[in-house]
Amino acid sequence: MIRYLTAGESHGPEITGIVEGVPAGLPITEDEIAHHLARRQEGYGRGGRMAFEKDRAEITSGLRFGKTIGSPIAMRMPNRAYKKDDSNWPRVMAKEGSGEGVEPITLSRPGHADLVGVQKYRFDDIRPVIERSSARETAIRVACCSVARLFLKQFGIEIGAHVIRIGSAGYSGWDEVRALTQPLMEKGAESIYQKADQSDVRCLDENLGTKMREEIKMKRKEGSSLGGIYEIIVTGVPAGLGSYVHWDRKLDGQIAQAIMGTQAMKGVEIGLGFEAAAKPGHEVHDEIFYSNGQFQRRTNRAGGIEGGTTTGMPIIIRGAMKPIPTMIKPLKTVDFATREEQDTRYERSDVCALPRAVVVAENVIAPVLANAFLEKFGGDSIAEISEHFQTAHREQNE
Repeated sequence: MIRYLTAGESHGPEITGIVEGVPAGLPITEDEIAHHLARRQEGYGRGGRMAFEKDRAEITSGLRFGKTIGSPIAMRMPNRAYKKDDSNWPRVMAKEGSGEGVEPITLSRPGHADLVGVQKYRFDDIRPVIERSSARETAIRVACCSVARLFLKQFGIEIGAHVIRIGSAGYSGWDEVRALTQPLMEKGAESIYQKADQSDVRCLDENLGTKMREEIKMKRKEGSSLGGIYEIIVTGVPAGLGSYVHWDRKLDGQIAQAIMGTQAMKGVEIGLGFEAAAKPGHEVHDEIFYSNGQFQRRTNRAGGIEGGTTTGMPIIIRGAMKPIPTMIKPLKTVDFATREEQDTRYERSDVCALPRAVVVAENVIAPVLANAFLEKFGGDSIAEISEHFQTAHREQNE
């Protein structure tokens, strides 16, 4: 099974990732990984860091002649803003010596992990917390998960996402979104993100995208921030991935964990999701019919998953991201050293990070889907897995 581990701090020399469990024989290039890293850096509403972040992951192990060899894949991604002689990082993080003379930061920011991190690890400075909890970590996470995404594409499974709401600007409902995405889904889910990437807010509707930009401009003037909702679609998924047998093997539960384990995410739904709670059953469940030797569904309100198991229809996931908590307009907080109430101090930040966070969300679900696929059709090499997959497909259609 595929799993990955990341290491590194936001302002440290580099962030690092290791991906293990990838079958042998999977073609991988650094350029393919860089594609999604570049997408992660784009989007309207970004802050100043975009000017110097030019992420590229260097693969240092696990490949031979451009293909995986079954061993762990290691990647490193230097932080371009880091300077070896910078007095801030070595002293602040006390890489060597005691770090004495460095004034601790004791003003926790509401909405960040600052205070809970200090309470959990008993720090007297929030720097260790902010360095690791930063969304900077998602860069190496995208790189690691891109490997699983390349694996899925070998078997015709594609992932694509788009923004459906920023602030109060959004689509009116499920049917309106489906009308836009259905023609694209027939070409594969990657056509969805390719179309969405033509918009700097990653919205498929040009007029709605304009409204989203206006929302961001307004909140920038107010010194505030915005979150929103995005939709991920996965096409080419065979029926039978996941399981209804045990709670921790339900695929929708695993997908939800991957989304909620990403910085700033506050909600996730599959298919109609919360909208289903307000509808009668006959407007929620997907009728089944049999045609051309296959069981099919007339609609896909379940979002491609029933009983924790894929139906063979596209998987449809929605995630909700909160507004970035670092803002020009201060919030009230308490200095945990003095117990005095103060205003938060401003630090460089995005006004709306949703258009770039969409790319992270696309990628973090890839290992979940890849492992469900390997559980059903697994093997130690791409060639062996292909044989299992083709045999199962053939038997299903006999």
